[in-house]
Amino acid sequence: MAAGRVLAEDVAADRDSPALSRSVRDGYAVRAIDLPGELEIVGEVRAGERFEGEVGPGQAVEIMTGAPVPAGADAVVMIEHTHRNNGRVVIGRAAEPRQNINPRGCEAAAHQTILHRGKRLDYTDVAMLATFGHERIGVYQRPRVALIATGDEIVEVNESPEEFQIRNSNIYSLAAQVDRAGGVGVMLAVARDNPQHTRQIILEGLQADLLLLSGGVSAGKYDIVEQVLAELGAEFYFDRVLIQPGQPLVFGRAREKFFFGLPGNPASTMVTFEIFARSAVELLGGQEEVSLQMPFARLTTDFRHKTGLTRFLPAQLSADGTEVTPVPWHGSGDVPAMTRANAYLVADADCAEYLSGEYIRVLLK
Repeated sequence: MAAGRVLAEDVAADRDSPALSRSVRDGYAVRAIDLPGELEIVGEVRAGERFEGEVGPGQAVEIMTGAPVPAGADAVVMIEHTHRNNGRVVIGRAAEPRQNINPRGCEAAAHQTILHRGKRLDYTDVAMLATFGHERIGVYQRPRVALIATGDEIVEVNESPEEFQIRNSNIYSLAAQVDRAGGVGVMLAVARDNPQHTRQIILEGLQADLLLLSGGVSAGKYDIVEQVLAELGAEFYFDRVLIQPGQPLVFGRAREKFFFGLPGNPASTMVTFEIFARSAVELLGGQEEVSLQMPFARLTTDFRHKTGLTRFLPAQLSADGTEVTPVPWHGSGDVPAMTRANAYLVADADCAEYLSGEYIRVLLK
């Protein structure tokens, strides 16, 4: 199935759509010039059939939605606006030419490009491909994204952690985010807090199309990811961003492969992937247009934060997308709060206070 994949070629229509003029309503095909009036019913045409005759003066053909419009007719009157009596139809209102008719080729013309290379296909695109007879289509290969969690405190999900340990949740949230972005997450072993082991796991990760590391990029004594990458000849493009959560964020290239060193707290990992790494996965997968959409919504309560950093905080966006409410949380390790949110409110670095009813940007989760 092509859904979710990115087109590797332009796709054209193999014929006009519709291939002939068709009715968009159940009713009667008529000549507009004959209305209002009482017309003789000379036949019926259904979808999948063709009326062989022609609609002449004072005549009408009963027609179903999707059926070809008979020759001679230039309008369709909805059945609700008619009255049938002894083989004739009474229509008490005027009609406009082309009323309730989709003309031939109004949706797409034969040989017109209908889908462009670089587009990620959704279910509507799949319908389009089937409509125009494209049983097989070229798509880009999904990029392989190596996922590495770092830290001696991490144990596997099926283990019972000590009080000072945590289960390896980040690798699974990243795998889900990578999959949603069109990539294939490759989960590698946890890189422990010693240079030799971290180097070994990073070298394995650099065999993929993109490397994502979680943790080990702060300024602590045992945060050794940058050190190991530097020893591998990495070129660093930046190693900090002015957002919260997620300040310690590393982006660069080593051995011709790009990498992101994401901060290790769960919310930080999730947020920085969405803001920075997601677009990298999409571009590597062939997608030509990527964007970070942050529409505005109206706050339901007053909100304050410390200026200096742009903050992405868990929030609940209303079903219609017009209102947003902050979700109480206890910092970037609060996974339960993240699951209660369906969006992040985006607080500008230079605005300390937002009042209820004011608009604020949101990033969809």
